[in-house]
Amino acid sequence: MNFIGGFDGYTVGNLREIKRIFSLMGVEYTIIGDNSEVLDTPTDGEFRMYDGGTKLEDVANALNAKATISMQEYCTEKTLPYIATKGQEVVAFNHPVGVAATDKFLMEISRLTGKPISAELTKERGRLVDAIADSSAHIHGKKFAIYGDPDLCYGLAAFLLELGAEPVHVLATNGGKGWAEKMQALFDSSPFGKGCKAYAGKDLWHMRSLLFTEPVDYLIGNTYGKYLERDTGTPLIRIGFPIFDRHHNHRYPVWGYQGSMNVLVWILDAIFDDIDRNTNVVAKSDYSFDIIR
Repeated sequence: MNFIGGFDGYTVGNLREIKRIFSLMGVEYTIIGDNSEVLDTPTDGEFRMYDGGTKLEDVANALNAKATISMQEYCTEKTLPYIATKGQEVVAFNHPVGVAATDKFLMEISRLTGKPISAELTKERGRLVDAIADSSAHIHGKKFAIYGDPDLCYGLAAFLLELGAEPVHVLATNGGKGWAEKMQALFDSSPFGKGCKAYAGKDLWHMRSLLFTEPVDYLIGNTYGKYLERDTGTPLIRIGFPIFDRHHNHRYPVWGYQGSMNVLVWILDAIFDDIDRNTNVVAKSDYSFDIIR
């Protein structure tokens, strides 16, 4: 099986997570291309020009795989139809963030390969569901704006809806009409999607206007959102590409159950930081409530 991951700012963490998942399921795979080790070469006294990666002969042999899957439907719109002409089954995903998206991803992998979903992954799913239940009261009803890669935006918006949050503004500069329609269908599938809207082909200047005219509680996106945070006062949660001003974020996955747990924690940290900054939100005299969330 061939796997096309894409470059989303979390390449190291996401590809390692995918490789871990495949190993747990006993799946034979070729990643095109696996740059996780190249981007994260250890400092141990040994010089490596290009560490890890995908060998040219493995790429050539990928033609003989049973299937090719892509994690970026809207960045491989021409790639997958071409591969299909070579006799392979092709499957496109948006970024699998959250319970339902990861379920779908794992079930498709199981179907394609005939390999069962491992007990360890089932446990990880349960841990994520438990974490969501523990924290739902803090996230429920919070309003978010998201911008970035269309597939990442879709994955994050789907996860926010699972959490009971409202992805009010979802903007992708390189998103098209088909992406906007799929986003709207996602919004329509949840009671928390009412009033949410996708903006295809728009830029951060448009997002800036939205944050002023229809304010939200939090903004999710890459480093460039810090200027929106400064202008509008909307707290930024850094997820996406590029993230230049926070070191080592690329080491943490956002895909799968484990990656979704990271996203959940980052969202909760932002909410709790906001509460601590605005001490009037809690009773100042209630010492226990201020300490225990």
